[in-house]
Amino acid sequence: MGTIKTTNIEPIADNGTVTLGSSGDTFTLGSGVTQTIAVNTPAFFAYSASDQNLTDNTYSKLTLGTEVFDTNGAFASSRFTVPSGQAGKYFFYGSVRTTTGSDTQLQDSYGAFYLNGSRYLENRMNFNNNYVTVSTNLIHVVLDLNVADYVELYGAANTTSSQARAQANEKSTNFGGYKIIE
Repeated sequence: MGTIKTTNIEPIADNGTVTLGSSGDTFTLGSGVTQTIAVNTPAFFAYSASDQNLTDNTYSKLTLGTEVFDTNGAFASSRFTVPSGQAGKYFFYGSVRTTTGSDTQLQDSYGAFYLNGSRYLENRMNFNNNYVTVSTNLIHVVLDLNVADYVELYGAANTTSSQARAQANEKSTNFGGYKIIE
């Protein structure tokens, strides 16, 4: 077995390909060696730390003030903005938990992603006159984004009379995403 010692490996041609090994080969890192691969970044996850009142039957941008992680500092003011040099396809996921103060007053609940300030995709739940107290809308999408594009999470509810709220905590109202490919 031979040893190659170097500080840099580059292809012969500009933008060429360097192949290490063949199908079925395994590469093992030596003791104390760390691996650095920038996959699935930028990435973020945030949630609402306090309940938010919703105007009846009107979309409201949700305030997601607790960041669990934000790999590239691209999530701010409850908005993810594609950083410079990071255009590509992204997977986003969100949850909007709506609730009312009284039983059987929630007629409809909504969750939506807004892209560059306009509603792009929504999940609507209608309870067909079988009103409930709590509903959770799960929403996800893959978007092909350019630098400076931004995505936000919105929620809404339609009630018979009670004040609707988007419930707080990371398991109720949350928003996350990550880059999947260039």
